[in-house]
Amino acid sequence: MPARALVVLLLMLNFGVATWWLLRPEPLPPTPWVQPADVPRLQLLDEVVDPGQGTAATDPGVDDAAAGGSAAATRESGVIAVAAADAGTSDGDAGAQAGVADGGAPVAPAAVPVATPAPAALVQRCMSLGPFADAGSVAAARAALQPLGAQRMRARDVVDAPRGWRVVIAPQADRVAADALAARIRAAGFDDLLVVPGGDDANGIALGRYGSEPAARRREASLRAAGFPGQAQPLGDARTRHWLDVAAGAGFDAAAARDASGAARLNDLDCATFVADGGAG
Repeated sequence: MPARALVVLLLMLNFGVATWWLLRPEPLPPTPWVQPADVPRLQLLDEVVDPGQGTAATDPGVDDAAAGGSAAATRESGVIAVAAADAGTSDGDAGAQAGVADGGAPVAPAAVPVATPAPAALVQRCMSLGPFADAGSVAAARAALQPLGAQRMRARDVVDAPRGWRVVIAPQADRVAADALAARIRAAGFDDLLVVPGGDDANGIALGRYGSEPAARRREASLRAAGFPGQAQPLGDARTRHWLDVAAGAGFDAAAARDASGAARLNDLDCATFVADGGAG
């Protein structure tokens, strides 16, 4: 029974499809495309007519005699061109030596680049001599190095960094005055202070130690703003060392320069950095 029902269903489906195929409407004809009036028509390359060819095709007055004359003229010009080429080949060497172009204007031969070695004076060695005690010693060293071939020299001062900074107020007349000033400073809101009991700074007021100068300067500024004469001072001796930077040629005797200048040390420098920084002559 199920098989019979399946066969009936398939028959009905086939009948429906066949009926639709026979009764379906005809397809609509395609709508013709109309070229807009303001758009030029696209032409292929072989559709473009050459004006010269068109004139020749429409002009029946061109006869075989004219065509023959053109062919003869072409052959004659070809013979002349071959003869001129042979003459140009035989004279090629002379033309190349004279360096004359087709237009008659002389042409300069191509320049061949030649590598020129750099002068020995431009090859520099740079060094730093020192340290010197003062500016007078630097000037004496400069005068001694000039005859030895130093090309450029520059004095440079290096300040040694202190161990730290402190903020103090100068010693007062006695301990009573120092204690009174310390009380006024505390009343203004500054608690980190100490009255120095003895030594060179006895009866002075210490207002803190700092690892950097900016911190000490800020403390000094806040005290001065409150009306107290605080002073930021470096700890230890901040010595200034004087150096003389020298740029010289490759044959410069560095050992003789150190002996002549009286420098205790000689350090090599980067010449590019020295020249870029503007070493004096």
